[in-house]
Amino acid sequence: MLPLLLRPATDLLRAVSTGDLSATALVQAHLDQIDRLDPSLNAFVEVRHEAALAEARAQDDALAAGLARGPLGGLPITIKSAVEVTGLKCETGSPSRRGAVAEQDAVVVARLRAAGAIVVGSTNVADMLMGYESDNPLYGRTNNPWALDRTPGGSSGGESAAIAAGCSAGGIGSDGGGSIRVPAHFTGICGLKPTPGRIPGTGHQPACLGPFSLLGVVGPMARTVADVAAIFSVVAGWDDSDPMAAPVPLAPAHGPAGFRIGYFEDDGRMPVTHDTREAVRAAAKAAAGAGYIVEPFRPSSLDRARELWELFFCQVALEVLREPLAGAERELPILKEFLKRGEPAPLTGLALTTAWMERDQVRADLVRQMGRHRVLICPVTSMPAFKHGERSWTIDGSVVEYLDAMSYTQWFNILGNPAAVVPVRLSAEGLPIGVQVVGRPYDEEIVLQVASAIEKECGGYSPPPVGS
Repeated sequence: MLPLLLRPATDLLRAVSTGDLSATALVQAHLDQIDRLDPSLNAFVEVRHEAALAEARAQDDALAAGLARGPLGGLPITIKSAVEVTGLKCETGSPSRRGAVAEQDAVVVARLRAAGAIVVGSTNVADMLMGYESDNPLYGRTNNPWALDRTPGGSSGGESAAIAAGCSAGGIGSDGGGSIRVPAHFTGICGLKPTPGRIPGTGHQPACLGPFSLLGVVGPMARTVADVAAIFSVVAGWDDSDPMAAPVPLAPAHGPAGFRIGYFEDDGRMPVTHDTREAVRAAAKAAAGAGYIVEPFRPSSLDRARELWELFFCQVALEVLREPLAGAERELPILKEFLKRGEPAPLTGLALTTAWMERDQVRADLVRQMGRHRVLICPVTSMPAFKHGERSWTIDGSVVEYLDAMSYTQWFNILGNPAAVVPVRLSAEGLPIGVQVVGRPYDEEIVLQVASAIEKECGGYSPPPVGS
């Protein structure tokens, strides 16, 4: 049996709800784990030692007085330090935001607190969220609990490292180009990038507005699919201030009978490792074993979607960040790698408008293609977690560059698909490999159901060396 702090959040909630474990004891155990492991991981920006314990004691006292706990009552969670938590720093790892403190909770944080979850701390990120490593000038580099010389990913890498190592039972990350899914894959946990508007992005910094409202979302991360689903059920729903908000109610489960899933091992452009291929095949086999009709299928237009993501994410970011960062934006990891390809043409209003219209056409085309295959199974990245500072890799004799290796996630940001990551196996080096489970817009429940079937057959989360 897994140690207490590595068990699913649903198990921990059950123990608290039955009285086998107090919220105070559970929060204290997580705080002790943070104190023990964070010197090696550097996953945290701030830890709410006294405040979290006070909230846990208040919950236990309320229960003793006959009051019911919420659905996440007593659950210790963490929040990416780009999502506002009252009284905590929300600096996004950037010197330009040094000392910024949240004056109110983001909508997702308020909903989690209302459900009884207890925030034990905020977690480290990439500088201005612009990197697939969580490293910044304010708090330094976060290490992967599977191998300290490797990254847990970015920009939600502090969140994924904390959850994988049992410092947190689950939490909230954000994703504009893979920032939930890459860290989940690199650390062997689960994560969900929702459809924009399904979970409110209100209270995220930088704000999910304008072009970034199409790309940027906040979403749950945890060790199991059921844990992700439990958090999703609490935080999903309309918010007046989210420009992408849609009144989509939680949907019932959908059985596998007659349901078609497509899978592809690579996109025909960027190679993936042998172990990554095997993980996709294993996931496809697991879905077939659960009763789904699983067929090879790779949508068209993915390469154009990648190019559009680079325009909306990289070129727009260069424009938006030019004034506040005064040239430092060009050294942010993602933008630096983008600029290595050459200086882009000036982004005119006409160019942005034309690209926006084409994005809508490509999105509509993908939705039509997924009319037959409602879910796709595919890689998350070209490889497992990489060593700190690496920027290119040789796979099957081809050199794969930094941005290209991560393009498997970028498509679904620009096109707005929900996508979950579930761990499937370990690489030959002993590193976790997850797969993406992608759905049509607003099909989060279906995505999570398929991910759960894969998890059940393939084993899901395994404890990392650090934290076990």
